Amino acid sequence: MKRELISGDSPYEKIVGFSRAVRVGPYITIGGTAPMDENGNTVGIGDISVQTKQCLEIIKMALEKAGSSLKDVVRTRMLLTNIEDWKGAAEVRDSYFKTIRPVDTIMQVSRFINPEWLIEIEVDAIISSSTIDKDKLTDCI
Repeated sequence: MKRELISGDSPYEKIVGFSRAVRVGPYITIGGTAPMDENGNTVGIGDISVQTKQCLEIIKMALEKAGSSLKDVVRTRMLLTNIEDWKGAAEVRDSYFKTIRPVDTIMQVSRFINPEWLIEIEVDAIISSSTIDKDKLTDCI
């Protein structure tokens, strides 16, 4: 199957050598997504809810670029620098996934490469056969 790389235009993509998302067939993996705007600036400094929303909006856009949507998400991972922020992050996550209900892991990490980031989110998605774009599927084989 063809490997499709999806950019999120993060300034760190070229520095670190990563893609926002990678799609292989119906499988999409989105790596640690930080709360940055299109210029690489941190959004919502000190506010876990605003940062969580920004991460999820970036993830939503990456999924759409990959021919998918939030409804295809099967797993989320929320990495927090302060585990006490879990409830605020979870409330925002719930607003995106209330009916989808993917599995989730919430964990604390010591820090991120930018100390302003309170959270990064990772997502795995599998496009169901009913929503696979048949033209895109032939491109992936």
